[in-house]
Amino acid sequence: MPSRDVLSGLVVAFAMIPEAIAFSGIAGVDPRVGLFGAFVLSVSLSIFGGRSAMITSVTGSTALLMTGIVQQGESISPGLGLQYLLAAGLLTGVLQILWGYLRLAYQMRFVPQSVMDGFVNGLAILILTAQLPHLGMDIFHPEKNLLSLSQMPIVWLLTIITLLIIYLLPRITTILPSALIAIFICTGLSIGLNLDVPTVANLGILPEGLPSFGIPKVPYNLDTLGIILPTALAISLVGLMETFLTQDILDDLTDKTTNKNIEARGQGVGNIISSLFGGMAGCALVGQSVMNVGYGGRSRLSTFSSGVCLFVMILLAKEWVNQIPMATLVGVMIMIAVNTANWTSIRNIRLIPRSDSSVMILTVVITVITHNLALGLLSGVVLAAILFSRKVAKVIKVESFLNNQNHRIYKVSGQLFFVSTVYFKQGFELHEHPDLVTIDMKNAHVWDQSGVACLDQVIRRLKLGGSKVEVLNLNQESLDLFARIGVAEEAGGRGGDLKSAHA
Repeated sequence: MPSRDVLSGLVVAFAMIPEAIAFSGIAGVDPRVGLFGAFVLSVSLSIFGGRSAMITSVTGSTALLMTGIVQQGESISPGLGLQYLLAAGLLTGVLQILWGYLRLAYQMRFVPQSVMDGFVNGLAILILTAQLPHLGMDIFHPEKNLLSLSQMPIVWLLTIITLLIIYLLPRITTILPSALIAIFICTGLSIGLNLDVPTVANLGILPEGLPSFGIPKVPYNLDTLGIILPTALAISLVGLMETFLTQDILDDLTDKTTNKNIEARGQGVGNIISSLFGGMAGCALVGQSVMNVGYGGRSRLSTFSSGVCLFVMILLAKEWVNQIPMATLVGVMIMIAVNTANWTSIRNIRLIPRSDSSVMILTVVITVITHNLALGLLSGVVLAAILFSRKVAKVIKVESFLNNQNHRIYKVSGQLFFVSTVYFKQGFELHEHPDLVTIDMKNAHVWDQSGVACLDQVIRRLKLGGSKVEVLNLNQESLDLFARIGVAEEAGGRGGDLKSAHA
């Protein structure tokens, strides 16, 4: 029903306001940049997205990737940080459209669960540590702390009150998001008691009207491309990864199957439009998307309503929003960090295979050390690939026995390809040279050029020692591979006799 979609969109809009403002602070830009992004992305994806009822906005994962480029732009010239961020958002959108046409979603299926767990756990830690300066607790970078000693106890108390409301209120009622109620109460306390604490107004300027169209004011040359490309590439991949995860969750909740490649292209279009209207790039939000579906949102109208309602509320309640204590937003972000982490993967770390645990831990460590989600993701995938290759390398087995003193038979079973060639060679007595050597490949399969070259090398070594070599029962696919690469004839010329299993 349309009324359910509008209502769910309204509830989601309430929950998006504090996050959009908080994520702007993480990226190092004015709150209006995050709010513009939340508004434009929600409206754009309601039209161009591939998954109805999924909420797209500015997110912690994408905001964390923007801090470096904002600082780099500011170091070039004051005021250019935002412009470089918007230019990176434009390029992010172009890349995501490209990934959609290249069907990147299909490749994401090969990212192991351990890497996914490490990604979300690393993201949770980064969101949490980004709040430390607002609490005056950044011991590694004390110069970034934003509180005086007199402000710290009050800010901590407001943060604790916020968290208590967020986690205890749902036991009483869930009519409105508990985070929104916490903001109302703590803002009322701050105003009523005239507390000396930082507020949203300290972050920058809130919107006074609708966003306006504009091209990012950066030099359009190769130097600029070198600055924005790493950030854009990271945001495009990390953003799509989080979007695809959210899409899977919603598909399970609604018992539907939606096209991720269409969604990737829609995300790209949305990020381009957002950047042209002064907003941050973003991606799908897991919490708000689940909330939208839970409140009855099923169509694109719910996504559209969330963006429109968000901006209307900002314009009508600007003065009140300016007085929201930062301590309350810190509490909201701590809640988001807690909800982002995959606690099951942490509790079961001793139960899952060590290889999976090491992949997850490496992903978390690299992510936290570098503050780069894309680099953490890549490191996890690389380690997972290395560990996987070590496992599958042992799927080849070579059994050897003498038929008589002058005839040795090798029976090979398993898969022969680039990672199993070492184990394959180890199964042969290459310094022993009986008159006849038979290599039975009935239960084996040769997959690639490395496998062909390895078998050819074994044949050649045995032949050079004076043995006659015959290879029996190769399946047709393996024979075809030998024929295409052109090694089979060469091997036969050295005394090797390659025969099909069907011969």
